[in-house]
Amino acid sequence: MEPRQSAKFTLATFKSSRIKRKYLRKYSWLPDVLRLKGSIIGRIIGPVLTVTVFAVLVAYAWSKGKRVVLTNSVVPLLSVVVGLILVFRNGTSYDRFWEGRKCFSSITSNVRNLSRMIWIHVSLPPAEDHPAHVLGKTPISALTAAQLRRQKIEALQFCVAFVFAVKHYLRNEDGPEYDDYTGILPASFTRFHDLGYTTAQGRSSPKSYDAASSASDGTNNNPDATKRIRRKRSKKILVGHAAASASTPLLSNSHQTVEFHSYADRMTMPFPLVIAHELSNAIFRFKREGLLETVGPAGMNAMSGLVQSMVDQMTSMERVANTPIPAPYGIHLKQCVTLYLFALPLTLINDLGWSTIPIVTVVAFTLMGIEGIADEIEMPFGHDPHDLPLGAFQCNTVLLIIHLHAQTLTVMT
Repeated sequence: MEPRQSAKFTLATFKSSRIKRKYLRKYSWLPDVLRLKGSIIGRIIGPVLTVTVFAVLVAYAWSKGKRVVLTNSVVPLLSVVVGLILVFRNGTSYDRFWEGRKCFSSITSNVRNLSRMIWIHVSLPPAEDHPAHVLGKTPISALTAAQLRRQKIEALQFCVAFVFAVKHYLRNEDGPEYDDYTGILPASFTRFHDLGYTTAQGRSSPKSYDAASSASDGTNNNPDATKRIRRKRSKKILVGHAAASASTPLLSNSHQTVEFHSYADRMTMPFPLVIAHELSNAIFRFKREGLLETVGPAGMNAMSGLVQSMVDQMTSMERVANTPIPAPYGIHLKQCVTLYLFALPLTLINDLGWSTIPIVTVVAFTLMGIEGIADEIEMPFGHDPHDLPLGAFQCNTVLLIIHLHAQTLTVMT
C-alpha cells in the first residue's frame, strides 16, 4: 500500500453540518397541508390514481344502469382488519427507525467519552529521578512527549474513523476510498487488507491496492443495505523475485514458498470491526507501556468497555439493516388494502352516486399514505431524504472531538 501523504486533521477540514429539515408549523396549519416537498404524495400518486380510475369506471357503469352494487356489510368486515394491520405496520417501521437513531446516538456518546479519556488519561509515567514511592512498579516508557502525542492522535482518529466506517457499513459501502476518510484514517493503518477486508464491488479501487484486489471486484454492488451478504476475501497474487518464463526454472536461486491458509476462503471481516480491533490494541499498548497508571486497571477497563459498547451498538444497527420486514407480511397488507379500496366504490355507489369518486380517492390517499410512510422509514440507514442524516451526526462528532482535544492535529508519514 502506498504511504499516505501528510494529512491535517483540523477544524477547517469539516464544515459545520446542521440538520436542515422543515418542521411542522406551530401556529399555521395551511402551509403544511399544501406542502408537497417531503410528503408521501409522490410515492403513492400512482396507486391512488389507479383506485380513482376504478371508481370512475364503477360510477360510469352505474350511470348506464349496470348492477355494480354490493351490500354494505362488506366494508365493516374489512375495515377493522385493514386498520389493525396498518397500525401494526406503521408502528413496527417507526420502531426500526427510532432504534437506529438510538444506537447511532449511543455510538456517538461512546466515541466522545473514549476520545476524552484517551486524550486526558494517557500520559507518560514518572521519570526515573522521581522518588521510589512515586515510581512504584510503573514501567519505564521510552516514548517522548511528541511520540505519545502522535499515538494519542492516531487513537482519536480511530475513534472518529469507527463512526464513519459504521455509516458506510450499514449502507453496504465497503472500502476506505470514500472522501470522508481523508485525514481521518491514520497513515499507519495499512493492514486492513490482510485482516480480511475487501473493497466494494463495482467501485474502482484506490491506487494503494494491488491489481489482484481491484480485478476481483468486477460485479455491480447493490446499494440496498438490507442485503448484507459478505463477500469472501480475495487472495493476493504472490510474485517471486524472478519472473517465471520459459528460460527460468520453476525453482531457481530466487524463489518463494507460498502457503495457503484455510481462513482465506472465510467470510470477510467488516471494516468497523477492524478499526475496533486497532482501538483495543492501542489501549492494550498504552497499558503495557505504563501510560495508564494514573487511572489504573479501572481506567483501562472503562476504555475497553466503551469499545465493546461501540461494537454492540453497531451490531444492533446491523440487526436492523439485515432484518427487513418479512415480504409475505407486506404483500398481504397491500393485497388487503387493495381489495378494500376496490370494494369501497361498489358499496357506496348506490347511496352517493358520482360523489363516490372523490370519497374513494380520499380514503385511498389516507390508507396508502400510511403504508407508504411505513415503507419509507423502515430502513433508516440509506440515502433517501427521510432516512437518518448519518453524515450530519458524524460530522458534529468530529468537530466536537477536534475542538475539545486539539486545535491542529497533524500526522506526518
